[in-house]
Amino acid sequence: MTGGSVTFEELEAGAEIGRREISVTRSDLVRYAGASGDFNPIHWNNDFALAVELPGVIAHGMFTMGAAVQLVVDWVADPGAVVDYQTRFTKSVPVSDTTGTDEPGALLEVVGTIGALNAEARTARVDLMVTNAGQRVLTKAQAVVRLA
Repeated sequence: MTGGSVTFEELEAGAEIGRREISVTRSDLVRYAGASGDFNPIHWNNDFALAVELPGVIAHGMFTMGAAVQLVVDWVADPGAVVDYQTRFTKSVPVSDTTGTDEPGALLEVVGTIGALNAEARTARVDLMVTNAGQRVLTKAQAVVRLA
């Protein structure tokens, strides 16, 4: 299933809408901090993150949440069609320092499937499986999309 011309009638529960890998670098976190105003040092200062017993610099939870839902937005091809989105944060996303390399500091893997359909409202609930290094970092990540 691809975005742009998605109609409610063609959907079925359990169908995969897509998958993608999202590389995350510390530069991404610095840019996100500037855009969001969240300058907590756990997102950019490795020594501070270690001092508060984290594994090192970690991605902002809202950064991870936003990166994951982009799969749904691209699939439906209309950000306004996403009428609800929520999740639970279960694991942090450590982002190693890869300055000067082509390697990502972390790699998010996102898979979206149709979890439920509501014919009366013409909505689909898209369930997102979001992992990093084989561990789920978001649970109950669900976006509700209204379709024509």
